Amino acid sequence: MTGGEAIVRMLLAHEAGPMFGMGGFQLLPFYDAARRLGLQHSLINDERLGAFAADAYAKVTGRVGLCDATLGPGATNLVTGLVEALNAGSPMVVIVGDSHRAHSWKNMTQESRQIEILRPACKELIRIEEIDRIPELIRRAFHVATSGRPGPVVVDVPEDVCHGMTSFSPSDFAADPRHVAAPALRCRPAAGDLARAARMLTEAKRPMMLCGGGVHISGAAATVAAFAEATGIPVAHTMTGKGAVACTSPNNAGLFGRYDRIANTLIAESDCLFVVGCKLGEIATKRYTVPGPAARVIHLDIVAEEFGRTLVPELALWGDVRETISELAGLMQSDAARLADDRAPYIADVAARMEKWRASVQERLTSDETPVHMARMLNELNTLLPANAALIADGGFAAHWGGLLYDTKVPGRGFVPDRGFASIGYGLPGCMGAVLGKRALGDDGPVFGITGDGGFNMTLGELETARRMNLGFTLMVVNNAASGYVKALQHLMYGEGNYQSSDLRDTNYAKIVEGFDCQGIRVEKPGDLAAAIRAGMAERNRPTIIDVVVTRDPAKMLPAVDNRTVQVRKGDRVA
Repeated sequence: MTGGEAIVRMLLAHEAGPMFGMGGFQLLPFYDAARRLGLQHSLINDERLGAFAADAYAKVTGRVGLCDATLGPGATNLVTGLVEALNAGSPMVVIVGDSHRAHSWKNMTQESRQIEILRPACKELIRIEEIDRIPELIRRAFHVATSGRPGPVVVDVPEDVCHGMTSFSPSDFAADPRHVAAPALRCRPAAGDLARAARMLTEAKRPMMLCGGGVHISGAAATVAAFAEATGIPVAHTMTGKGAVACTSPNNAGLFGRYDRIANTLIAESDCLFVVGCKLGEIATKRYTVPGPAARVIHLDIVAEEFGRTLVPELALWGDVRETISELAGLMQSDAARLADDRAPYIADVAARMEKWRASVQERLTSDETPVHMARMLNELNTLLPANAALIADGGFAAHWGGLLYDTKVPGRGFVPDRGFASIGYGLPGCMGAVLGKRALGDDGPVFGITGDGGFNMTLGELETARRMNLGFTLMVVNNAASGYVKALQHLMYGEGNYQSSDLRDTNYAKIVEGFDCQGIRVEKPGDLAAAIRAGMAERNRPTIIDVVVTRDPAKMLPAVDNRTVQVRKGDRVA
């Protein structure tokens, strides 16, 4: 068989698919084998968006996302999507065609130093030099993609390897079932460190958990929620950590860092912070000011290199989140009932503060102002979306507003932002990958997405793909006729009217998407939001685009319901 067929057989051995890609001559045998052998593969219109769709599929399912690209521009178009997956810990295997080795570096069409370009954008890059090593190296790709902190693995396939022929036996196409999904392998910290962590958490009067995306990578949300509730520990989260406990739980302290509800104050008052699966990056730490320098910190992460990067913890726990929390729960079991009872006033205070916060912003959550207030839009989603919905959030305002205001109703990854790289343009392909992911899990919950008009401008051609695949989801376009985040910052830093290259033309996207045979709904009044959301949930066989006309006032664009007005000095970054 050809090398291309051998690759397909190895992907199928790992129960892989769906896959997104755009073919070229180098990978034609791979595409022919995909057709004959039934690999679920779909043509994408832009390789970057194929990587985004594969990333979202991996985030929703924990399974390996797949995409491919031909050599040169196809390969280099993958970079942004690969870095998102690398930083976010999404398991992916990416097949990339390359030039014929007999003619490399002779100015072949579309030839580039793509290996050097792609290598820093992925967890590992594997180049296949011998056809008979294809099974071994594809197995290696899945092993690396699903172990430790998961990530994307690029498999570089020269033209002559893909087109070449050799013989294999059926036993060559064996796969380790542990590496079909992440995390494939789990580990726990040293027993002494776990015992010390249990003592610290038991002795603390006001402990607090700060949960990041590692909770969901580990599939540990239910475990974390049970532990927090059993021991009386409140939980704050990053954007990617939302859903570590249900946002409706009395233990939930909401988002912490740059945008918070009540969490930053609680962090300052805590006598023991348990950081769980969180890299403590710039936004989570409000540019490295939260937690304060005197905080006692236990830091749990699967990547040892994260310890001490932004703060030095008193105790570092190197291990898998789910296994480590399970072990801690066992060590603290004898004290759990007493701790929950002693901390009941503490948890009640957290819940009371959250209710006070909600009351303070209620006017904006239910605002009737026109154009539509972003807080009202998110509040309508909170009211109408069921517990098994998935909300995909594009970079910029979509993720920030969603992270601050969207409430998951059960533990789990019901909120999927692209915070690995925070790239604009994730919303549409993210919805596509999420729909396929939910199908794979047998979950019929609706998929909603939020994107900006700028992000939608970049990606709306992919509606052709979504419609061709009969994917039903609803994407809300935040239409503020601007690159809103930039314009809001320009307003804060340079004053009213001092804007440069941050305005867009006011476009009616509801009309445009009808040309793709998609359902288009334009919302200009807040009272029309609920009907539009219901119409989106009712349409399950094609995309629905809700074009929401929101405020054009840059003083009101920042992602906080209090529309904060901040006095800044030139050069400061406040949001």
